[in-house]
Amino acid sequence: MRVLFYWIVAFFFRIVMKVYNRVTVRGLDRALTVAPPVIIAANHCSNLDPIVIGAFFPRRLRYLAKSELFRFLPLGLAIKALGAVPANREDLQGSAGAVKFLIERLQAGEDILLFPEGQRSTDGRIQPLEQGVGLLAARTGAPVIPAYIHGTFEAMPRGSRACRPVKIFLSFGEPLYPASLGSKEVSSKDLRRAVTDLLEASLKELEAVNL
Repeated sequence: MRVLFYWIVAFFFRIVMKVYNRVTVRGLDRALTVAPPVIIAANHCSNLDPIVIGAFFPRRLRYLAKSELFRFLPLGLAIKALGAVPANREDLQGSAGAVKFLIERLQAGEDILLFPEGQRSTDGRIQPLEQGVGLLAARTGAPVIPAYIHGTFEAMPRGSRACRPVKIFLSFGEPLYPASLGSKEVSSKDLRRAVTDLLEASLKELEAVNL
């Protein structure tokens, strides 16, 4: 029943945002060549970001979201329906609990969504990345698919609860495969750093695309 509800909500937002924000998706075929589980790693500058990706990526995603996002009922209901789990859940306290949860989801064959900047951008530009995506990729071997969203910062920046009818572009980059980044002698720490560096370069490349 939950899976069916996920797709009903995703379809609803896909139609609404296709009309209201004229969402355009690029590189999706490239992303879908990679079988689950994958890590979708996207830039983050608006509370709209998980809704856009959840609505337009045609596989079910799971991700952690700050507890305060659930306090605004319309947003909370939307992101919960689209796979969000409150990060303040008792078994997810602290970074170790969150990492354990996400690793378990990947090991169960589920795709997950992460925002490696750690928080929303204040100016709409990509911020330095944390190493969470690299850590998960190094531990599980899951491929990483970079995703960049243009337009959500203008449509609904930090502090706003209203969505403006701004055109939104969702672009997927080339998948990154942890196994191709080094031999067995490469340490987990070095692999984590390598994944993070490649991801940051890919996101900056997508950011610079002339739309």
